[in-house]
Order: sequence, then structure tokens, then C-alpha cells
Amino acid sequence: MDDRVRRHAEILVDHCTDVGPDDDVLISAPATADDLVVALYERLGERGARPTLSWRNRRAGRAYARAMDVDDFRTKGHDLAAMRETDVVIMVAGSTNAAETSDVDPAKAAASARANRPVLEERLESTRWVITQHPTPADAQRAEMSTAAWTDFVYDAVNRDWAAQREFQEQLVEILDPAAAVRVVSGEGTDLSMSVDGMRAGSDDATRNLPGGEVFTAPVPDSVEGEVTFDLPVRRHGREVRDARLVFEGGEVVDHTAGRNEDVLTSVLDTDEGARRLGELGIGTNRGIDRFTGTLLFDEKMGDTVHLALGNAVEECVPDGREFNASATHVDMLVDVSEDSRIEVDGEVVQRDGTFRFEEGFDG
Repeated sequence: MDDRVRRHAEILVDHCTDVGPDDDVLISAPATADDLVVALYERLGERGARPTLSWRNRRAGRAYARAMDVDDFRTKGHDLAAMRETDVVIMVAGSTNAAETSDVDPAKAAASARANRPVLEERLESTRWVITQHPTPADAQRAEMSTAAWTDFVYDAVNRDWAAQREFQEQLVEILDPAAAVRVVSGEGTDLSMSVDGMRAGSDDATRNLPGGEVFTAPVPDSVEGEVTFDLPVRRHGREVRDARLVFEGGEVVDHTAGRNEDVLTSVLDTDEGARRLGELGIGTNRGIDRFTGTLLFDEKMGDTVHLALGNAVEECVPDGREFNASATHVDMLVDVSEDSRIEVDGEVVQRDGTFRFEEGFDG
């Protein structure tokens, strides 16, 4: 086994989730990630934890969704009961066919998300969890890289000095946490303003995602105004949405278009009431991710990007007593802010053309 796989497992167990001997751990993974699952079991055994494995099969999921009637999706009681007994969840991605579910009706995907919402809420509220990626040829192909180059890319992004990354990100947290308002401007297609007054700023230094590398907050739900054009495509249920544009008034999406697969974007917005509002503003900070790959777990951490998530808010950012945007979905979409762009916090430019004000070369 590649030593990097064992290092990957070690970071997931020790750093990301800090698994202890009394923890019940659920691993959700595709068969393509067999090596990482073996390494995880080995590390969890060394820690004295109790793992359970849930294999994911996209072909089976496709067959089920296509056979189901859109009105027949229900919460799976056994999944919810299992999540209630789980302390740690480690979710591993890795495709054999990145477009496997592309011929599933987007309305069914939205119905499935609504049915799974109680399980999602239980995981978010009651467990320590992390999402990661195991390198596969299908994902390498999507990134337009050789399998060997993609594998190197994944492990270079995962095996980093996370303590140093934390220190770097804390500089942005100190700016964003006390802020009242944020504005994102990029080119001619994006000018979006929102209140973050009273919301907390969070930092992902590989504690929720591996790789980590973002600072994030939750907009006040009814405060978002303006329009945003997403320069980078987003893949949802095996289909790629390109050139998406959203217009916000009073916090809600009142108009939307996409150059490709607009029906997928529409299905996301129609998931529930909360899906038409923003649940997250995230700013990428991982300079080790220097190219777009089509794999969101990496792309949203890339330096020189901002991501906005339709749907469920990030719970740690919303204090008790503040309005929480609840939804069965959480879909991140990316804006390239490397050129002709700026981020303003309380009227002051804190990032211009991808460079933060605490970095060398910043031109305020």
C-alpha cells in the first residue's frame, strides 16, 4: 500500500476527527477507495475505536432513483437511527464514473435531499465529521490529468502543514468575525452585498474537509442583494451547470439562468424555501490548490476564489437567537476573484485580485 494512503488515514483519524477509544465511527465510501478504508480500519484499530462501513454504489443509487416515483422518497429510519448512535463520520469520495447519475431526473434528486434532511441534520448537529477524496482515474479524467498526476495532486493538497494553514487563515477570521457587511465584486457579472452582522466566522484547517483551506461565515438570510455570475462550473448529480447567474432581492433568488443544465439549477432552487437563500459565504485560502479540477472539495479551497452556498447555513456561524437558514440542500458555487475583483468588509477592501491585505503584493 502507498505510504501516502496511510498518512491520509492518519490525518483523518488523528487531526480531523480526533477519534478516541470510546467512539463509534461510520465510514461511508465507494469501493474505489478500498485502500483508504483498509488504512482507516488499521488506524482506528490502533485507537481502539469501533468502525462500521457503509459502501456507496452510484450505479445502485441511479437504478433506485430512476425506479422511484418522485413522491415516494421517504426518510430512511434505519439511517437516522444509525446516525444517532454515531460519534464520528468519515465520508470518502472517489468516482468510477463522474456522470453516473446524470440521467436521473433533477426533481428526484431534490426529493431525495428533502427525504435525507433529518439524517443530514443529525450528522451536522451530533457528530464529528469530515469529507475527503480518494484519487481515482475517473476524477483524474474530469480534472484533465493523468491518474499519476491526479494522485500526486490529491496527496499534496491533503498532506500539508495544517498548523501553518490555521495561522494564515486566522488573519482573515480576525477581519471577518466582527464584520457587519461584505461585498463581493468581480468583473461585470458579480456585485453582491450581504449583512453578516452578528454572525461568526469559521475556519476550516482540515477539521471538516480534507483538504481544508477556507474561511467562511453565514449571511443574514434576508440581507443578500445584487447579482452573481459563477465563472467556474458546478457538478450536481452527475451533470455540470455552467455560467450560472443568480439575482437576489431581499435575500432570495428572484431570477436565475445558466448556459448549460439550467434545469439542474432550477431543481436545486426548488428543493425547499431555504434553497433560494444563501447559507454560506466562503473564501478559499489553500495556495497548494492552484488549478480548477472539477472536484468541488478541492476547487472551493483554491486561493483566488469565493464560493457561495445555496441552502443550509453553516451551524457554527449562526449564534443562538439569530435566524438560521434551514434547507435540505447545500450547494457551493464558485466565483473566480483572481482578476478585476475585490472583497470589501465594512467598506474596506480586504482582498483585491486574489491577494489579501495581509499578504505581500496587496494593492489596496
